[in-house]
Amino acid sequence: MRFDTDIDRITWDIALASRPAALQQDWCYGEALQTLGADVRRVGILDGNALIGLAQFTTRRIGGVVNMALCTRGPVWLEDVDPAGKAAACRGLKRALGLGWPRITLISPDETDRGSMRGMSRVMTGYSTVLIDLTRDIDDLRSGLDQKWRNRLNAAQKSGLKVQQNGTKPAQYRWLLDTEEGQRAARGYQATPARLVPAFVEAKGERSSLLILRADEGRAKTAAMLFLIHGCAATYHIGWNDPERRASGAHNAVLWAGIELLKAQGIRQLDLGGVNTVNGAGIARFKISTGGQVVTLAGTYF
Repeated sequence: MRFDTDIDRITWDIALASRPAALQQDWCYGEALQTLGADVRRVGILDGNALIGLAQFTTRRIGGVVNMALCTRGPVWLEDVDPAGKAAACRGLKRALGLGWPRITLISPDETDRGSMRGMSRVMTGYSTVLIDLTRDIDDLRSGLDQKWRNRLNAAQKSGLKVQQNGTKPAQYRWLLDTEEGQRAARGYQATPARLVPAFVEAKGERSSLLILRADEGRAKTAAMLFLIHGCAATYHIGWNDPERRASGAHNAVLWAGIELLKAQGIRQLDLGGVNTVNGAGIARFKISTGGQVVTLAGTYF
């Protein structure tokens, strides 16, 4: 097994065009982070001349002394690799990055099997999210919705609620980014800066990498969602719902419209962006009730 630190974007993008992967492992997500000041390093994992995996890291210096690298929800495995092979690759990645000493290399694999991290120490419990398989038939997806969730969707679709696509020029969705920043301040939670969105779209070079849906009641905005499209996958990145109109089921209607549109575009997997049943129980229930697969990843390893 060997490592290629000079892998190019074309090779990376082609590899992920048919392999659903987490947003954090998309090349242009890394480019967007670089515009925000992050240092990003990418490594291809090879078996002979065959590319079998990809790993994107963000790095920073702690206290001006220690070099720390983090691979979030990676490596992405392009071929079947047994747990022992994955563990060996992850250990090799530490050396391949070329960080000077002292250094800390952390890997949070996008899988539930801890065996792939054999020989490394877990320092953080795993991230949980909901994944929706968009290769399933649309009727099958709808029948898989929780009954209460589906009832709210039916009621919203029969009402005067109108779901439509929002424009994807920065000035057209600035309102949603500003609303998201306001939500974070009010609720006291942290997330990736909202300005990452236009940076991601610019790196992609196409506004089709962004899907924004908005529900209106008359002239009033009721709910909205922003999805980032990367390779053959998409991630629910930002959501907003007017607190005075939550009973309308607008959020259900917007997400369902997103599922239909993304599926029609050939997107194979939708990641609902994480669930937290402790501090965000309501949002977690909303996502879990879509009938998607709830996964809790193996954790972060050193």
